[in-house]
Amino acid sequence: MNPYAQDASSIIEEEIKKKLFRNAMKSNWQEVINIYKQHPQSHKAQTTRSGDTAIHIAISDGQESIVEELVSIVSKTTPSALAIENELGNTPLHFAAYLGNIEMCSCIATSDLKLMGVRNKENETPFFISVQHGRKHVFLRLHSFCKNGEGYEYGRRNDGETILHSAISGEYFDIAFQIIHLYDKLLNAVNMHGLSPLHLLASKPSSFRSGNHIRGFHKLIYHCIFVDELELEYNHTLRLNYEENARYPENYQTCVGFIFLLRNIIRVLIGSSKNTMNQQTDPEGQQSSDHACSRPKAQGHQLFPENYFTCFHGLKSLSKAMLVILGLGSMQIVKLREKKEKHIWSVQIMEKLLDHAASYEYEDNGRTPQHLPPRIKETTPYALVDDERKTDVEMEKRETPILIAAKNGITEIVAKILELFPVAIHDMNNERKNVVLLAVENRQPHVYEFLMKRKIMKETIFRKMDKDGNSALHLAAMLGDNKPWLIPGAALQMQWEIKWYEFVKNSMPMHFFIRYNQKGQTPREIFSESHQKLLKEGGEWLTSTSESCSVVAALIATVAFATSATVPGGVKSDIGTPTLENQPAFSIFAIASLIALCFSVTSVVMFLAILTSRYQERDFGKDLPRKLLVGLTSLFVSIASMLVSFCAGHFFVLKKKLQYAAFPVYAVTCLPVTFFAVAQFPLYFDLVRATFRKVPQRSYK
Repeated sequence: MNPYAQDASSIIEEEIKKKLFRNAMKSNWQEVINIYKQHPQSHKAQTTRSGDTAIHIAISDGQESIVEELVSIVSKTTPSALAIENELGNTPLHFAAYLGNIEMCSCIATSDLKLMGVRNKENETPFFISVQHGRKHVFLRLHSFCKNGEGYEYGRRNDGETILHSAISGEYFDIAFQIIHLYDKLLNAVNMHGLSPLHLLASKPSSFRSGNHIRGFHKLIYHCIFVDELELEYNHTLRLNYEENARYPENYQTCVGFIFLLRNIIRVLIGSSKNTMNQQTDPEGQQSSDHACSRPKAQGHQLFPENYFTCFHGLKSLSKAMLVILGLGSMQIVKLREKKEKHIWSVQIMEKLLDHAASYEYEDNGRTPQHLPPRIKETTPYALVDDERKTDVEMEKRETPILIAAKNGITEIVAKILELFPVAIHDMNNERKNVVLLAVENRQPHVYEFLMKRKIMKETIFRKMDKDGNSALHLAAMLGDNKPWLIPGAALQMQWEIKWYEFVKNSMPMHFFIRYNQKGQTPREIFSESHQKLLKEGGEWLTSTSESCSVVAALIATVAFATSATVPGGVKSDIGTPTLENQPAFSIFAIASLIALCFSVTSVVMFLAILTSRYQERDFGKDLPRKLLVGLTSLFVSIASMLVSFCAGHFFVLKKKLQYAAFPVYAVTCLPVTFFAVAQFPLYFDLVRATFRKVPQRSYK
């Protein structure tokens, strides 16, 4: 070929690239379409530094109609242009799946179904990416294009991570529910780390009710919110994908899908028998066991008879309206609703995963993982490791789901596994820690209390020791690197550590736990050794808190003493009684001054008692927290009494001039002092909760 002609062609292609880039950046898409029509060589032009084509840019810009037209032009002349990858290996279909645009995905995928199997540099297909980013409708649409089990191949990375792993990791439980029904062979699939979907679910405490602490008015709103259970959305695309074994011609598919949808609408409107709704048959005559059109259930239970269904929906609508009027605003309710949906749906996913596992031996849970069908054998994680025997040994050491759930405080998973597999109570990890030891070590009171209430052999389960000879009481005495009690102040942390140790100790009969571990240490010795730093920090925190509060208490005591010895309006010279003794405001002034003096002195004494304390371990259990509680309570009462006495005494000066307008003035005057008290309220409430609660409450960030 003539080199001059080759150079000229290169120059022309470069000019076309620049022209494409300029028009795409200016959103001049009509000009881009004209270039694609006039210059077929521009279809594969990568116009940006990251290797994106004009179709990539149009998808990122959300130009749905432009993308459809560009794909139509490209598919007629150079279909391979749709497989062009950028520097990350992403095709236009990867982009569309990431953004969650159904129409763009359908347009690109129908032009070449092989594009669904293209993997980027992370070994992810567009099918996988749709799940990874929570695009449920895109996932269902792409699933409708899969044939002969292609979804199993597209839905797994080379590291063994499946779409079910990805959905649970991202807490997209609505997508996970669809995957469980559409790809049931993935339920026991494991990744290269030997983790199954159930392992991942057991490591997400925030997805369950037991892992969240909802307090106050939020708790009331939470219980007033109704959440419907998940249902299978297999007719999302109106079942337009024709199946080869269907009993009707392919050109009848649209009519059948429309009739199927119309039948569902009529059933919902007029209502049908429970048996009919629960035993639905698809157009091919195959009975569905997933109850796709069953009635929604609130919180997982059928609360009302079928003929009360309309009233139930009306009640839900009314409750939502009342929550908006009386609650904390619609956005707050939306957040609580999303949280409750997560809690209800996670339990659904857990039940589906465990129901499927019920047909297997309990050992098939990640220690001896289930292999996927031979079709996707090339993507199993074991092929990625040179020494397969070493991989099997490492997987044997993985913790079972019940151990992970106990460690994270997910009571729902622990209870369900023990219901289906009672033998799981004997599971141990590579450190020979069972479910009781892990619950105690990770400070999970709910799990420990649940296990105590079960009718199990406490001699064999609660008396178990780990590989170092540590009993449950030894582990309760150990303080790890993390601080499980998310409560302010090292002193309160220390108090709850003591309460947790005492709770575990008193939960069993005397001398129940082994006294010495393999190092010859007792639980009390371990507690003293591991809590030295926390003990020091707690003493410093109490000292600084007491010093600051005692200064305020002494100031109030000084003012209260001066005011209590002062008589507003003076006294009668002849008999020595107060001039204003018959005024209600005078009585309020006298009583408030006396209360302020009494409680301020009490507060000073309590804080001085804390400052002169020895700060020993046993002092943090009850003595020091109670002194701090009494000191803060006395301080708040003295502040309030001082403000009342000030307002009552000053009322005699302004009562004839401002009358009732004096009260707002007093309120504004008292704001600076009130701010200090309000700032201390969170500490006060935490102190009350920590002092009077028998069992510490595990907290999560």
